[in-house]
Amino acid sequence: MSELEELIEELKQKRDELRVQINLASREVKDEWEDLEDKMEDFSGKAKEFAGDARLSETGEGVGHALRQLGHELKLGYDRVRDAVKDN
Repeated sequence: MSELEELIEELKQKRDELRVQINLASREVKDEWEDLEDKMEDFSGKAKEFAGDARLSETGEGVGHALRQLGHELKLGYDRVRDAVKDN
């Protein structure tokens, strides 16, 4: 399994765990959740497209780095939502 695939699986797991708890959260947390959902859909689509492109070159490395950065931002966002839900 590639690094991006592992990251996607980790993000999906965090997402699934939080989805159940989000209904009890404040409006601010729900707004952040909705932003994260949009970013996750974008991230998943781009990661699949990137992984399926067999003609990668230098540009591919840049795209891969950008996807890893976006994935890291998603992880931090899911952690913020998790912490906010715990505080409620």
